[in-house]
Amino acid sequence: MVTALRYAASLPNGSDLTELDQLKRRSFITLLGGVLAAWPLAARAQQRERMRRLAVLMPYPEGDAEVQVEVAAFREQLQKLGWTQGRNLLIDYRWPGDQVGRIHAAAKELVALQPDAILVRSTPVTRALMQETRAIPIVFLMVSDPVGDGLIANFANPGSNVTGFTNAEASLGGKWIELLKEIAPGLQRLGVLTNHPAGGERQDR
Repeated sequence: MVTALRYAASLPNGSDLTELDQLKRRSFITLLGGVLAAWPLAARAQQRERMRRLAVLMPYPEGDAEVQVEVAAFREQLQKLGWTQGRNLLIDYRWPGDQVGRIHAAAKELVALQPDAILVRSTPVTRALMQETRAIPIVFLMVSDPVGDGLIANFANPGSNVTGFTNAEASLGGKWIELLKEIAPGLQRLGVLTNHPAGGERQDR
């Protein structure tokens, strides 16, 4: 799993924007399957001896149609890798939405189940899990700045039980501006619209 972070940190300059863009909604399903494929070999060898348990904590309501499509694709990818829910894998889901109190409560519930790994999405959710466990592997998705937000030490060596996939890399900011100037050579002033840094998300200025 650490390899994913090394990959994000080592993208070649000519393709970094395209590659990072592929980590967004439509392609992150394949990456999730890779998370399970990267579980320790010893654990996979034991899958016939006991059921493995995966916890999933997402900051969306359970009825979110787009997320449910992603979850269905996730389960399909897991099956291709030999992990079938009910046969050798049990998946516990929690859907707290974006309410901070509910996110922390759901994190506590999932840790109490002692899963083999926990899959999370977004910085606030990852932080909530980190407060509950320093032993269970936590794999994050869609986190824009895991190093700057203190989730990991660095891309090469996360340094704890947390690893995952980033959907952006702050150092690419300069490359984005270069591309904009190539598209619009007369560019003199640039405006940036971003989401409010609520719930722990960091805003670049």
